[in-house]
Amino acid sequence: MSFAGTGVVAIWHDLQPEARDEFYEWHNREHMPERAAIPGFQRGRRYIALDAGPLYFNLYEADTVGVLGGADYLARLNAPTPWTQKVVQSYRNVARSICDVHYTAGVGSGAYLVTLRFNVTAERHADVLQALRDQVLPPLAEAQGITGVHLCTADEAVSKVETAEKKARSEGTEIPSWIIIIEGCAADYVGHAREQLVAAVGNCLDEPEPQLATTLYQLEYTRCKTPSSAG
Repeated sequence: MSFAGTGVVAIWHDLQPEARDEFYEWHNREHMPERAAIPGFQRGRRYIALDAGPLYFNLYEADTVGVLGGADYLARLNAPTPWTQKVVQSYRNVARSICDVHYTAGVGSGAYLVTLRFNVTAERHADVLQALRDQVLPPLAEAQGITGVHLCTADEAVSKVETAEKKARSEGTEIPSWIIIIEGCAADYVGHAREQLVAAVGNCLDEPEPQLATTLYQLEYTRCKTPSSAG
């Protein structure tokens, strides 16, 4: 299934182990419902890592990237609740990008998801984008067990905006610039697609050993606009 809009917030992070129980209560009962209620936000999802990489991946889909740089979202980011201020102090190794969606296709959401993060030199942007959209990603969207394939790039200006919530974290925030997400109905299907994707992206970048950060995740929680559509 394609994303529910052309704007995405993608967040990876680790967490201090002692904060786990409170994190889940806060994220399920306050934070994600709060985010989903913002005008223009359509859905939020949280995943947990099954292999090496940041422990959690959080994905928010919005109508456009303009929503994600707009007044309603910034108002929330600049007025974090006391519970938010407490919990985000436990975040570690945070990476967060506000993105434009350049390609999105599929037949539905998947319980398993892999993220691939990488950089592209400015002079290669147009060529790599075209190759990924026209050649690499469409066959993956049709592969066995794959339910969705998505390509996003960070809006650097919006991603770098300093907010009260960002300042409440105890560490800085990385901004991944290019992101590919593959969803599927089983871990082995997604894992096989990841192998194909890593090789294909390396070919697109003309790098024998490209710097690619990739992690396999499993879905933990989904939240839509209202309690009656919480899944």
